[in-house]
Parts: sequence; C-alpha cells; structure tokens
Amino acid sequence: MKKIYLIFLIFCCAVFQLNAQKLSNKATVSVITCGPGSELYSAFGHSAFRVHDPVLQLDKIYNYGTFDFNAPNFYLNFAKGKLTYQLSTSSFLRFLREYNYENRWVKAQELNLTPVDVQKVYDFLENNAKPQNKYYQYDFFYNNCATKIEDIIQNILKDKVHFTTNYIKTNKTHRDLIADYTSNFKWAKFGIDLALGSVIDKKANKKDYNFLPDYIFKTFENATITTEDNQTKPLVERETTVLSSKKTIQHYSLFSPVNIILILSLLIAFITYNDFKKNKRTKTIDFLLYFITGIIGVIVLLLWFATSHTATYRNLNFLWAFAPNLFIAFVVLKNKIPKWIVTYNRILLLLIALTFIIWILKVQVFNLAIVPFLLVLIIRYSYLIKYRNTTITN
Repeated sequence: MKKIYLIFLIFCCAVFQLNAQKLSNKATVSVITCGPGSELYSAFGHSAFRVHDPVLQLDKIYNYGTFDFNAPNFYLNFAKGKLTYQLSTSSFLRFLREYNYENRWVKAQELNLTPVDVQKVYDFLENNAKPQNKYYQYDFFYNNCATKIEDIIQNILKDKVHFTTNYIKTNKTHRDLIADYTSNFKWAKFGIDLALGSVIDKKANKKDYNFLPDYIFKTFENATITTEDNQTKPLVERETTVLSSKKTIQHYSLFSPVNIILILSLLIAFITYNDFKKNKRTKTIDFLLYFITGIIGVIVLLLWFATSHTATYRNLNFLWAFAPNLFIAFVVLKNKIPKWIVTYNRILLLLIALTFIIWILKVQVFNLAIVPFLLVLIIRYSYLIKYRNTTITN
C-alpha cells in the first residue's frame, strides 16, 4: 500500500513539474513559415510557433491551423461561417515529416528573445493549448494561423517589439492577394470569385496582408525589439531554410472555367441562331439558363444574409445571377411564355449592363470566365424578347 502511495506521489510531482516546466537558457522560440501545397486548403502556406530547448530535449510545434472534421455540426457550422479552429501541438520532427511528404518548403525565424521572454512565450502557448483554452473563432482574413503569430508576440512583448509594414510597396485588394496564390486552382478561384463579395475589392490595409504566411514572414523579418539596455535590434536573430521543395511543372488544362464556359456559351449562341432562323424556341436551353442563374443567385444571397462569413457580404454577382430566375425557369417551360417576360428580360439586360459598369469601376471584380456567359445571356434574353413580340404580332 505504501509503495502504491509513493508511486502516486511521484507521478503527481512529475505532472506538476511538467506543467510548470522551466526552460533552460538555451531555449529558443522560432516562427515557422511553410510554403504552399498542391491542395487548395494548403495553397496559402502555413505559420506556426516552434519552441526548442536542447537541454531539456524539447522540440515542440504550436499550430493554430487545425480543425476537427468530427466536431458536432461541423459542415453546418462551416457553411454558416462559424468556424472553430484550435491550437494543436506536435513534435517538430513529426511536423517536418508531413511537410517533406507534401514537398513543401519550411523556413524558421529564430527570435532574438531573452530567456525570460522565451519562458513567457512558452508559458502562454502551453496555457493556450489546454483543452479549455485551445479553441478560437476562425476568420480567413483576420483571425487565422498567420495573424495569430504577430498578435501573440505583440501581446506578450508589448512595447518592446515594433512591427512595420513599410516594406509593402503594393496596393492590393484582398481579392488580388487571393489571386496571387490560386493561379493554379482555376475552378477554385472561379468559385471564390462567385462566393466572395465586393467587401474584398477594397484596397487592403497593409496590416491586412498578414493573413498570408509569406507576409508574416516578411513582417518578422522587418521587425525590431528593444533590448534591456535600451538598444534596438532585429527581432529575428537568424533565418534558416529547414526544408526545400522540388519545383513542379504546372500544366495548362483544357478544362479550365474559361474554356468550358466559352464552349458552352458558343453552343448556346449557335442554338439561339438556329432558333432565330427557324423562328422557334428551344425550351430546354431557356430552362437551364434561368435555372442555373437562379440557383447561383440563391446561393449568393444565402452566403450574404444567412451566414457569418465576413467576406461574402455585398456580393454583386446577384445582379446577373438573379435569384427570381429560379421561378422563371419553370415558367419558360410552357409552350407559350407570358407577355410580362418581355419586361422581365429587359430588366435582366439592365442588370447585366450594370454588372459590367460595376466591374469597370472596380466596385467588384468578377471572374473573367463569366464574360462569354454574360454575353450569351444578353443574346438569349434579347432573342426571347424578339420571339415573344413576334408571336404577339402574329
């Protein structure tokens, strides 16, 4: 009985010491930046913290970019924009294995911190990693794995650390910044441009660039820290490339949104020309055009008004993807379309014209792939106006 009690006492002491672990003077804190991967979720890169203490043989990664697919109502919450992410931890070696397997580069910026500040960062991260503290409300632009890095260092070091954005010489919008990383994901970029609204077409504040890990890397590269003897030094003591990636050749795809939509638009234009020559109407084409634009319009409005996504507000794609078209699609299935369709289609033509004006003025920038589709909508709507007027005359 005494042996069991003694073992239990030793175990409790060990746990207590582990939770209150004091790092050695050799311990360091590094910002880890990872290059983009081949999947959309990894296209923007990644950021994390590393705490390394060779004396205690501690080498730990703190990763704010993890989420749980098995969480209750995950997909529903994802659709609503209520994304719950968490701080997870792992060994640095395990972390590197994953990125080596994915052929992604990894760079480390060891911070110029005193042992006291290293301990503060470590204590904060350890406390933040506890089950009751590790969850946070994710936002793609303002609260993600990259923005957390600067926020935490600023919160811990206060006025000792000085971040600057003077190195940024461009004036990009959030949509421009997304486009820089999605050039190889044509369909994903097309979907992003449909789903995200005009709020991301304003010029981004220089600090807003930091939702991207590459810019967090540059922000730390240009940051300074005030030492105990009141001297100003670079915040990053040394930078190292931990993993290099092998370049992959990007192949041109015939099945890009531009090509597919262009071919379909030319087909619809040809059918419309054939209808014009024979003075008839292909009901199937009319149904599909109204139904597709109506469905897109409903989704756009739901993302705008029924979710918490900050980037889907004021999405002007609803002008050409007009939600009431979903109802009209079943109206045009009739052999004889009602007279008011003429007025309705004229309104649709005005909305498409307004779409182009908004695009030119850069109130919202749309995906280039929709140009042939908008043009064929103009052709088809105009033909239906003429066709209905002709049938009235006859």
